[in-house]
Amino acid sequence: MMKHTRKIPVNSMGDAPRLGISIERMKISNSDFKIADYENAKDAHRDEGYTFHIVEAGTVLVEIDFQQYEVVAPAVVYMHPSQVHRILQFEEVIVASISIKGEVLNADHIDLLEDIVPAEPLFLSGDVGLKVSTIFSLCMDFANEDNGTFYYPLLKDCCNTLVAYLLSQFLLKKRPGSNFSRFEVVTKSFRKLLETQYRSLKRPAEFADQLHVSVSYLNECIHATTGLSVSKNIHNRIILEAKRMLYHSNKSVKEISADLGYDDYAYFSKLFNKIEGMSALSFRNKNRD
Repeated sequence: MMKHTRKIPVNSMGDAPRLGISIERMKISNSDFKIADYENAKDAHRDEGYTFHIVEAGTVLVEIDFQQYEVVAPAVVYMHPSQVHRILQFEEVIVASISIKGEVLNADHIDLLEDIVPAEPLFLSGDVGLKVSTIFSLCMDFANEDNGTFYYPLLKDCCNTLVAYLLSQFLLKKRPGSNFSRFEVVTKSFRKLLETQYRSLKRPAEFADQLHVSVSYLNECIHATTGLSVSKNIHNRIILEAKRMLYHSNKSVKEISADLGYDDYAYFSKLFNKIEGMSALSFRNKNRD
């Protein structure tokens, strides 16, 4: 049975043995995958860093924020630090994984990593898969050296190169063109602000003030690019976090309401019911059956 704790567990890098970079390549067989390890892998969690799992061989069934994906090699899965995920099942696999803390990443990379969430697993064609494998192997070589004056700069720059290349492939899928309209620029800024401030900012006017645009113009931009109003985007982000906490923790609905910035518990309950078509407790009970 799945474990439920007071808080959603975070897969920590510990003492950051690689100075904010965790990198490894694993070959996992069903026969030698210990029961304890399997139970830990099945537990829902977040990652401390921005994480890419490159599936080089085999098949993995993974759940990311209530969406299930069958990942067939060669493919890459991107996990944002806010996303909750777990392994449901797998066949014999080879997985190359890299997780990087924000302070190690180039600032431009972080902006793009925020922009592509949520990202579906990406199939890697022959040439692309070969390049990814080559860059990853170079990163592993630098990580294993662990000495010398230029050890850390080489590791950091090589890992940022890998992230940049993976990002380029996700962006090609998400948006083939490279020229962003004004509406898309505003939407990108809105999403970035929403991700960091959804607990404190609740009204479209508050976001418009922060972005130095009118409410009507903000709504025009957001609706044109997402098909939804500013309010709907705000509510969807809040309810996503509520669903994560309802399913993956044992906090009460009232505690979750307060954590998400709602002192009015009744209002939060009505909002959840409106968005999901059921009460928060019904959602928890339904999904834990």
